[in-house]
Amino acid sequence: MVDPIRVLVVDDSPFMRYTIAKHLSSDPDIVVVGSATDGLDALSKIPALTPDVVTLDVEMPRMDGLTALEHIMHDCPTPVVMLSSLTQRGTRTTIQALMRGAVDFVAKPTTSTDMRAVVMDLSVKIKAAACTQPSEPPARQNGTRPLPLPAAPPQKTNKTGLRPFKDGDPVVVIGASTGGPRALQQVLSGLPSDLPAAVAVVQHMPPGFTRSLAQRLNELSGLTVQEAAEGDRLALGLALLAPGDFHLKFESGKKVSLDHGARRNHVRPAVDVAMETAAQLYGSAVIGVVLTGMGSDGAVGARCIKEAGGRVIAEDESTAVVYGMPRSVIEANLADEVVPLPVVAAKIVEMLRDGTR
Repeated sequence: MVDPIRVLVVDDSPFMRYTIAKHLSSDPDIVVVGSATDGLDALSKIPALTPDVVTLDVEMPRMDGLTALEHIMHDCPTPVVMLSSLTQRGTRTTIQALMRGAVDFVAKPTTSTDMRAVVMDLSVKIKAAACTQPSEPPARQNGTRPLPLPAAPPQKTNKTGLRPFKDGDPVVVIGASTGGPRALQQVLSGLPSDLPAAVAVVQHMPPGFTRSLAQRLNELSGLTVQEAAEGDRLALGLALLAPGDFHLKFESGKKVSLDHGARRNHVRPAVDVAMETAAQLYGSAVIGVVLTGMGSDGAVGARCIKEAGGRVIAEDESTAVVYGMPRSVIEANLADEVVPLPVVAAKIVEMLRDGTR
């Protein structure tokens, strides 16, 4: 028998605390050990309750979620899943939380009829977060690693501007899921502003959050990072981020399109879609990069890249917050390079310098 996951629910709304706890308690793998009304209350209860996972509201009085997260990561490192409103402020703060150590997030429901679906999603993410417990030894369990502590954000790099994308220029497609925003921060901030390639990024994320993610990544990277729009043209020095709920596809004419077609691997956007269409158009000039995340999205796309003569980088197990997507690529023998996260950017640059074949 495996002990149920111990969860502390933190929310300033009595209704939300009660409803979340009630729904989570119906899952036999989860037990709610307590609740807290705000960040200060949570910090006083975590040492005594020793939860495996904390669900943390973003917007609260006295101490908000982002401040509470920083204290939790410093004083009593515990996996955290954020609950975010869909306001501009809420999405922006959620992205900052993901980059400072939160494992994942769930968007709060906009109507009462959304609650069951939200809590089901929350249950899945709590179970994933529980496998990243920082109190565990370095040895991985269940395909995951201990949750990394937040690092100081990198310094913004000066941008050199966009350059035209010409026939034969390389294309880099980067895919990530759980733990991805923080991983993308490290990779994109490590790429030079004069990178001789067009870049596309697919991060599993719902609508309303990818724009805030793109804005934050743009602040920290020498590349110009923006949420992709229908018909955007590729450019050297430009990184296009797939918007939530749309697949990003490469099209003829050196541009991209957005597709609201069927989900792949239960997600939209899907890494496979971007990688497959890139491989079809740009063949051996494509470099695929698969970072942390649950599931196997990216494995089919990586195979397409390899078959077209391109190359693939997979994040090493030692740094992946969730070793699902990279493992699917590595176990299928599709990775040309398996490297820890701090080395990914340098490996991309090296491959571009040496050529993709």
